[in-house]
Amino acid sequence: MTSKSDYKALLRRTHDLTPAQRLVVMLYALSDSDRGGVVRETGQDLAEQLGMTPTVFSRIRKQLVEAGWLEQSEKFAHITYFRLSPQALGEQTVVPMRRAI
Repeated sequence: MTSKSDYKALLRRTHDLTPAQRLVVMLYALSDSDRGGVVRETGQDLAEQLGMTPTVFSRIRKQLVEAGWLEQSEKFAHITYFRLSPQALGEQTVVPMRRAI
């Protein structure tokens, strides 16, 4: 995500989520990430930025993973990193079929 219009489009796509879920999605969109889109901050640090307890943040993040908005990327020791899913980014995940010759 790089432009205001990208963030606005993401907000529109999240209209069915709760306000807290939308905050978490937007925080992931606005956070620094590596080339693969992975946000390398702990859940505790992200929760603090939103003024949430780590427990509440973790529960909301789990809901977003189950709903397909976030996906787990990597796990180092006891820290798990996440990124926005293709659904959140508005990407088409269906590859069009080519006609057989």
